[in-house]
Amino acid sequence: MTTRQLRNYIDGRFEDGASTFGKRSPVDGRLIAQVHEAGRDQVDRAVAAARRALPAWAALPVAQRTDHLLALADGIHRRFDDFLQAEIGDTGKPVGWASQIDIPRGAANFRAFAELARTLDMESYMTDTPDGRQALNYAYRKPLGVVGVISPWNLPLLLLTWKVAPALAFGNTVIMKPSEVTPSTATLLAEVAHHAGLPAGVLNLTHGFGPGSAGEFMTTHPDIDGITFTGESATGAAIMRAVAPGVKPVSFELGGKNAALVFADADFDAALDGVTRSVFANCGQVCLCTERVYVERPIYERFVEALAARARAMRIGWPMDPDTEMGPLVSCEHREKVLAYFALARQEGATVVAGGGIPAFGDARDEGAYVQPTVWTGLPENARCIKEEVFGPVCHVAPFDTEDEAIRLANDTRYGLAAAVWTQNLTRGHRVAQAMKVGLAWVNCWFLRDLRTPFGGSGLSGIGREGGRHSLHFYTEPTNVCVKL
Repeated sequence: MTTRQLRNYIDGRFEDGASTFGKRSPVDGRLIAQVHEAGRDQVDRAVAAARRALPAWAALPVAQRTDHLLALADGIHRRFDDFLQAEIGDTGKPVGWASQIDIPRGAANFRAFAELARTLDMESYMTDTPDGRQALNYAYRKPLGVVGVISPWNLPLLLLTWKVAPALAFGNTVIMKPSEVTPSTATLLAEVAHHAGLPAGVLNLTHGFGPGSAGEFMTTHPDIDGITFTGESATGAAIMRAVAPGVKPVSFELGGKNAALVFADADFDAALDGVTRSVFANCGQVCLCTERVYVERPIYERFVEALAARARAMRIGWPMDPDTEMGPLVSCEHREKVLAYFALARQEGATVVAGGGIPAFGDARDEGAYVQPTVWTGLPENARCIKEEVFGPVCHVAPFDTEDEAIRLANDTRYGLAAAVWTQNLTRGHRVAQAMKVGLAWVNCWFLRDLRTPFGGSGLSGIGREGGRHSLHFYTEPTNVCVKL
């Protein structure tokens, strides 16, 4: 069988890279694609193409520009099965998750931002002047320019389109650099853009790694006007250093060490369902996943036992099996990181109440990147496994006695992305959610999103907010125009 070739897309043409690297399935370790790594000259040409295309794209009437976005959404739907197979091939995630979350949301992002761009209003003010007359002040928004989009491997299509859609909608041109671990859906998106007739240079794709590769070539490029990145906090810090000499804007959605607070008056079954999902969804590889669970003492033992039972009963298997609840981690390399934390937790004194190892299948999956869903208790709050993001199917459960203690424990982190509060006392729910030092706080739910709302975090979890009108703040530059009347 011929191995798929994933090429770069530059100025409206697909082209080979300076070298290639293999992409292996996290399910069984087999080679599924050869990826063409972009050289520095190819990144240079992609940026130059985006710069040439920028004036005409920015000047295009909004209705015509957003028609292109709707065509991209339609193209994703037409090739839904191709995107689904590519997403599963790259990540190993269960078909239920990919078909209900990743691919539909990828298309929805283009539709949502097309609608927003068509209905934007601008602020204006009438100002009294010292001579008794007036002046009209109004804000005019221009595209930021050429935007570098660096997307992660956990939700590769969803989070790529979350950035590409507003960038294009507001008149920018784009260079995409997907994670080297998950290159397939970005390549398909470039194919969709090509066949939909997106003007050459408006959307470009360069494959590669970070240091010494496409990522570094992009972030240090003098003709890129801004970088938007989703991924781990250490990489975000490296990108900040790279763009600092040019004082370029960045938008970062980084890691999290998110907490769930379960009060004794919560609907026990609903909280158990919600926490199970927030810990183990996508094998724990979602920035919004819960890794720290704090449970009010009267129900603590019962909750630990029930959560551990859910973990032990979770169906781990082939991604295309509709009964599979959890697939593999994204790669064997990432599995080594997660297993290192499993070992560290034991060294730090954790009690492993569920999981903690590698499942055995007796078939090709034993060559994949599977780990067991895992629940810990007994760690001190200063343990590394409490403070550092694992990004796997694991959580630590600890008791609390008072609302103030729960808030203090949840906020005792350098991250600030998300939290979930489980209680039937909605006054407390509002109060505690507002006390969380995070960008997103849920009450009696998790992962429920409205694309118009602000998304992002603080501290090690990132800089800026995206979503709806909030994306304007990064992808456009406002100019105030003052007219003396």
